[in-house]
Amino acid sequence: MVKLNKIYTRTGDDGTTGLVDGSRLPKHALRMEAVGAVDEANSAIGHAAVVMQGDHAAHIERIQNDMFDLGADLATPLGEVGGEDFEPSEMVLRMVSAQSEWLEARIDALNEKLEPLSSFVLPGGSEASARLHMARACVRRAERRLTALSEAEPVNPAALTYINRLSDYLFVLCRIMNDNGAADVTWTPGANR
Repeated sequence: MVKLNKIYTRTGDDGTTGLVDGSRLPKHALRMEAVGAVDEANSAIGHAAVVMQGDHAAHIERIQNDMFDLGADLATPLGEVGGEDFEPSEMVLRMVSAQSEWLEARIDALNEKLEPLSSFVLPGGSEASARLHMARACVRRAERRLTALSEAEPVNPAALTYINRLSDYLFVLCRIMNDNGAADVTWTPGANR
């Protein structure tokens, strides 16, 4: 259980931040860029959540919890704590394939309600869809930070899968929020030439 008694610690005043294993990194390190991008994406998802209702709101809350799991996974370097096997333990919180599989099941269920696209969709439409499109773009940025990190040091493959699948889920949910795709605004290539 996380317990936060004090919000400021002054330990980061030197431009470093602490990881789960006790090591410290510069706040601009690739790992911290990835953690920060995940936090930013989660905040954008929260911004979309304020206009969501019913099952969609519950699903978004579940995703926000998973995003905290993702941040914890990234804040625990592989090979330092928990070994290279990417397996969670009592001391290490790791993303697992079941989290991505849950997203895939939601994508499949939502996609059944949608007509196939014949063009790309412009970000926007309803307020919920516009907010979700912004969240999707933030998730894509987080994915780019994770893949950059993965080129420099090991990253849990389940984390990479999850962040990729999440942007797919958000895209499909954007369409659902646009009257099941009926209110999607599609791209007209070269329309203004």
